[in-house]
Amino acid sequence: MGSRFDSKVVLITGATSGIGEAVARRIAAEGGAVVLGARGKEAGDRLAEEIRQAGGRAVFVPTDVTVEADVERLTAVAVTEFGRLDGAFNNAGAVTAYGPVHSLDAAAWRTELALNLDSVYYGLRHQVPALLACGGGAILNNASNLGVVGMAQVAPYTAAKHAVVGLTRAVALENADRSIRVNAIASGAVDTPAFRNSMGATPEGEAAIAALHPIGRISRPEEIAAFCAFLLSEEASFITGAALAVDGGFTAR
Repeated sequence: MGSRFDSKVVLITGATSGIGEAVARRIAAEGGAVVLGARGKEAGDRLAEEIRQAGGRAVFVPTDVTVEADVERLTAVAVTEFGRLDGAFNNAGAVTAYGPVHSLDAAAWRTELALNLDSVYYGLRHQVPALLACGGGAILNNASNLGVVGMAQVAPYTAAKHAVVGLTRAVALENADRSIRVNAIASGAVDTPAFRNSMGATPEGEAAIAALHPIGRISRPEEIAAFCAFLLSEEASFITGAALAVDGGFTAR
């Protein structure tokens, strides 16, 4: 691969599996240092070590993205460990509440928003100043395809991801003249451990979800990672405030 990220430092949340792991490996392979944040210390340490063994630069920081102090510490480690921050991928998130909205209690609603929306706010709150101190950079938020379309039975997740798109656009406008780009991806279903633990855990479930994508299948993490790396690189220097689909045609219907 090329060296689009030589001398660059990129922070990634939800980094120990699936899309986050694939993005971390891709950026490290292209010369970037990666700062990995996730809850699972064993998996995080293992991934960071594998990247270092392959010749890359990586550090793992145990991080609960629903706790602002954790997110602040993760951002600070990027600067103390590597001397700067050039990019961030706010990727952590999951569906934790299922069912019609009238059946969900307030605690389930708040838990879902904390994981999928508050976490992005905390990231932006601390990443923007760090990027400004280094002359600018790029931030990418994972809004998923439910950031731009609706789906029954997952209302809190859908609401949070729609809010991520709005937050992305607002912060992009706030920083457009300060050399900071902020974008969101609207990803379709991806073959990740989280997917395997949900409706995709059975052949019937996977087939049903694949059928929602006109391309006829779900994506591989590496396909999403390639697009994320582009958006975080200088090759995407004229793209900001966008919610870009990488979803096999899911949102084109």
